[in-house]
Amino acid sequence: MTQDTIERPRRINNPQAMRTRILDVAADLFQRNGYNATSVHDVVRGAATTGGALHHHFATKKTLGLAVIAERVAKEVDETAIQPIMTATSAAAGIRAVFTGVADTLERNRAVSGCPLNNLALELSLADTDFREAVNTVFDRWRSALSLRLRADRPDLDASRAHDLATLVVASYSGAMAMAKASQSAEPLRACAKQLETLLGS
Repeated sequence: MTQDTIERPRRINNPQAMRTRILDVAADLFQRNGYNATSVHDVVRGAATTGGALHHHFATKKTLGLAVIAERVAKEVDETAIQPIMTATSAAAGIRAVFTGVADTLERNRAVSGCPLNNLALELSLADTDFREAVNTVFDRWRSALSLRLRADRPDLDASRAHDLATLVVASYSGAMAMAKASQSAEPLRACAKQLETLLGS
């Protein structure tokens, strides 16, 4: 047995693991380069797989893109921007923690690539109805969760007012991330965090 044979990893037939790897690679490439600038070949190469394996799980690039939104972008929004607020001592405290936490991470990384949801919304919403609906579904889930938390903290808020405040928070985050990407600075996030804290109370 040669040395090359010893070091070559054993190929394991694990379709679910392959699907997961393709999604992870595609999500990373779409975030760094954009959906339109990323080719299927880029994903195949990054996932160290074959075109046939990719098409077994995702018939088209569009199918892959929609899966990234539903299974990766939505999950990141939930973990980064929804759950920290739902589990905080108050909605205001959770919102402050989300904005400042993301700002801290951007400063540690010394680079701002933007919000994955916002990036895809700006790139794809006008180009394709299915993408627009997929992105909007994530935004709607985000706003609905924030609205419920705001009403839980402040029973005096009616549903319409809570929805409007939730929209303001989501729009502030999305806009701040766009500005942070353009300026390569976390300052817009910190500024929005400060003003939202004043508006919502501690």
